[in-house]
Amino acid sequence: MHDANGCWALIVHGGAKSIAPDKAEANRAGCLAAARIGAQILRGGGSAVAAAEAAVRHLEDDDTFNAGIGSVPNADGEIEMDAAIMDGTTLAVGAVAAVRRIRNPIGGAAMMLDALPVLLVGEGAERFARDHGIALCEPEPLASPPAAAGSPEHDTVGCVAIDAAGHIAAAASTGGLTGQHPGRIGDAPIPGAGLYADDQLGGVAFSGDGESILRTMLAARVMQALETMQATPAAEAAIARLARVGGEAGAIVIDRAGRIGVAHNSEHFALALHASWLPEPRAALHSSELKDVLDHD
Repeated sequence: MHDANGCWALIVHGGAKSIAPDKAEANRAGCLAAARIGAQILRGGGSAVAAAEAAVRHLEDDDTFNAGIGSVPNADGEIEMDAAIMDGTTLAVGAVAAVRRIRNPIGGAAMMLDALPVLLVGEGAERFARDHGIALCEPEPLASPPAAAGSPEHDTVGCVAIDAAGHIAAAASTGGLTGQHPGRIGDAPIPGAGLYADDQLGGVAFSGDGESILRTMLAARVMQALETMQATPAAEAAIARLARVGGEAGAIVIDRAGRIGVAHNSEHFALALHASWLPEPRAALHSSELKDVLDHD
């Protein structure tokens, strides 16, 4: 079990994808900065929920990633963003989908953690955000430049964190797929598919082919595996389930003991992690770069 003597850990991802060489440094730097921001909150005694939200918010503000600023246009040339956050202590979930005028969708999702609805869509989600003090913006400045839209480095972002009290949170945000059918919702805002968190087991956030992740309920698979496995084997077992339907995906996991796990079948997976037992945060573009720190006790 997690030792509450000030131990904490956090991992972020910027997408399971193929990363062009000229985008490698931007992916590393963006994830590393997000991990530092989340770690600062955890180091100061802040909650896993606050750390996960802050880390994902930073990734939304970095146009390297397809979330918030840098979101890609759908078939109508409009952006539709999804985000969710889950509190593993209470099992509260806040999620928004197909929003166009919330600069940081993860903030709108976090506002819903104490609300009755789990998921609000489109105008209803934007109205809830506005009613709770989030200023709405015009969608055009959030869109990815035409030259970048649809480039392979764009994908979901996410974070999983465990704080010093042993509480776990997971968060995800995405700008969707280039040219997607208007109204399409992927796995990111769906608990049990794109993310899940439960203090009794751990937390997970996914990235990849949303339809494949939805069909296989991969986050639920990870949580089930965490009953008997550590973080990385649980992630690997879930990714193996994709063989039935095809598709690429990556998972970041923290188990209830604070061990960090990663698995992906994509060419690259933009990552960064930090923990109370690490002197400095680590960034990677493939899980193999982090073998020495994954599933660390």
